[in-house]
Amino acid sequence: MLYKTYRKGFKTYLQLERNLSANTIEAYLHDLSLLQDFIDQNEIGKSLKSINQHDLGNFVSYINEAQLGAYSQARVISGIKAFYKYLELEREISVNPTRFLESPSLGRKLPDILSIAEITNIIESIDLSKPEGQRNRAMLELLYGSGLRVSELINIKISEIDFRNNIILVTGKGNKQRLVPLGEISKKQIMLYLDFHRIHKNIKKTDEDFLFINRRGSKLSRQMVFLIIKKQTELLGIQKIISPHTFRHSFATHLVQNGADLRVVQQLLGHSSITTTEIYTHLNTDDLRKTILNFHPRNIK
Repeated sequence: MLYKTYRKGFKTYLQLERNLSANTIEAYLHDLSLLQDFIDQNEIGKSLKSINQHDLGNFVSYINEAQLGAYSQARVISGIKAFYKYLELEREISVNPTRFLESPSLGRKLPDILSIAEITNIIESIDLSKPEGQRNRAMLELLYGSGLRVSELINIKISEIDFRNNIILVTGKGNKQRLVPLGEISKKQIMLYLDFHRIHKNIKKTDEDFLFINRRGSKLSRQMVFLIIKKQTELLGIQKIISPHTFRHSFATHLVQNGADLRVVQQLLGHSSITTTEIYTHLNTDDLRKTILNFHPRNIK
């Protein structure tokens, strides 16, 4: 019974928050069933929630012995990691057993990003005549303007924003805190939201300090942020799969492409390792083409 409950919740998470295709979702659910079958067949006597890193290591050996190729193994491990990420986000587990689980090396995939024009179009397409319009605009400006994770965004408290010095105290992964600059455009949109919209909300006492509030007066959820972004990108006919994290990727990529120091970007993003940040040093194909045309000896006239 517990497996069915987890499976149902995981499926909703993949559909709503990860915005995955139906085929990918079915593949991830199949990966989860493989893990459950492994637990049952080996009489491990634990639930999906309680297995540990050692158990998962044995599971990886199990799928390796089944002679799955490197790509198939990597996909299964990716599905399992997604499941435990879901349990972690739902606070079903306090320690993620997949945090040191390694997949076969397949090369690094560059994150999808939005162009500056696309971001501008998404933000400006928000209907400010609607009650939630100004909140949504302030939210997206802050996502892109400060490079926040969605979990950081929804947990920002008004008391943690220093409007005089344009600084926000952000609580990131592992409850690590960092100071993030508040840009002028983001600040303006937040002030408009606070002064003309949020002030009229009947807010629950427990949520009074949270910046972004839903129509019921409660803290905004991660799922709602995903839905808002999905709605705006579909409205504009953007074909890319966009999530809140895409704004974070775009924030970092645009900074690096405009010459920002990688160490500074690392601090802004709250990355513990510079290796994680280095993925944003990629250049788009236009940059590569211009470099060849302008500097290769066979192209210089």
